[in-house]
Amino acid sequence: MTTTLRPIEPLQHAADGTRSRRFQVCVNSRPVGRIDLDTSSSFGSEVARIRKLHIEEPDRRRGRGTVAALAAEEIARGWGCGRIEVAVPAEAEAALRAATALGYVPRARAMGKALGATPPNLPAGSSSRPMTPAEFGGWQDHEMEAYAQSWISRGVPEAEARAKAEKDHATFLPDGSGTEGMTLSVLEHEGTRVGTLWVGTRDGQAFVYDVETDEAHRGHGHGRSLMLLAEAQAVAGGRTGIRLNVFAGNAPAERLYESLGYETITHHLYKELL
Repeated sequence: MTTTLRPIEPLQHAADGTRSRRFQVCVNSRPVGRIDLDTSSSFGSEVARIRKLHIEEPDRRRGRGTVAALAAEEIARGWGCGRIEVAVPAEAEAALRAATALGYVPRARAMGKALGATPPNLPAGSSSRPMTPAEFGGWQDHEMEAYAQSWISRGVPEAEARAKAEKDHATFLPDGSGTEGMTLSVLEHEGTRVGTLWVGTRDGQAFVYDVETDEAHRGHGHGRSLMLLAEAQAVAGGRTGIRLNVFAGNAPAERLYESLGYETITHHLYKELL
């Protein structure tokens, strides 16, 4: 039997320069599923994304999805893409195994946690305050560099990584420390600054954009205090859940989030197209 992709619409071109197309997955011309492919609005036209891959139940566990993904890679090469990305829900364990077998590499995962009605308390001696405009400039320069380096170390070319860092900060913090809906905080312990926190809202839930313990104060539990602060701010803002992204390989952060009750929602993977 032959598994192929059949376009169900013309190639779409968006105003932001991205392109997309939807396909039926067919076996001997019989539709058995669907795959949606586009290019990245974050990284540009040379990065493709599998946005959706669905195989109907009677045809699962027969390699249809694997062949469809490989066919999508060939289409992406035809579009001039050198990299392809995919997001796999945590519950789709078979899909995650298949992606790994095809050479996709973990880059990050989205994690989340449901929140109660009572905000957690900070440990004794710890307190928070708003980040001042004077502190914002230095913090932003540092955070953008660290953010870019996180992408660079996970396979993104330097120019793309730095462009993404600049674009994301311009998008999410257009008015700097005064951007509506964003909370930038400094954590202090016994009067000494020990870390920073950036919390906002995404899809109706609180979202931790950045959390960092200052280098000289790591290893003393301040990362946990910063996350408790994020949860307290979320509850105070009426949010019932909180989410974040953690880069693959950041074992200390992953252990911290798991110990606080965060669970994986989505795995983000990528593959270089040779």
